[in-house]
Amino acid sequence: MTAPPSTSELPTVLLTGFDPFAGADTNPSWDAVAVLARDWDERAEGARLAVARLPVVFDQVRERLADLVEEHAPAVVIATGLAGGSARVRIERVALNLADARIPDNDGGQPIDAEVSPGAPLARQATLPVKAALAACRAQDLPVEISLSAGTFVCNATFVHALDLAPQARVGFVHVPAVEDLALAETVRAIREIVRAALGHAGADLHVVGGEIS
Repeated sequence: MTAPPSTSELPTVLLTGFDPFAGADTNPSWDAVAVLARDWDERAEGARLAVARLPVVFDQVRERLADLVEEHAPAVVIATGLAGGSARVRIERVALNLADARIPDNDGGQPIDAEVSPGAPLARQATLPVKAALAACRAQDLPVEISLSAGTFVCNATFVHALDLAPQARVGFVHVPAVEDLALAETVRAIREIVRAALGHAGADLHVVGGEIS
């Protein structure tokens, strides 16, 4: 009988949320990540979970993310952020190499018409299987959709940086609703299913219709 792998041999998932911003007291992205981390069972899930709260600051988020990737060498990187006004969890498919901030970040920075990653392509796709993740969520009757626009604020910039910094990992970004629009427990369930799909779906993504501009 083969012994189960020790937890040190398991792949690592790096999962992040954000600080509050724009005058809010909390950020449901970090709240959901913290709940998932509290309940995570490494052996049952087959992966270690490393979590971190990122600054909502254009000039700081890349360095923070780089430190985390170096520390954990993750097989999967999923960043999460708030999408106000949405009632669904949105799995982002496309990262834009564009910073065009409608409001200042938490340090007062407000880049306009700037490249996030100088010289990189204008658009890149998530490397985690977004359609397999969507299918897994819908199998659990969770309110999840694929989005083709992560915006041009710090969330999108983080998505770009993650693709730059973890080219061997399955990388993606997930936007979550405010708790007034979707119960935090449902958001946590959706993120868990997305993580499981990123870990468990082998090979190419599902070849099915999915995605919308939102």
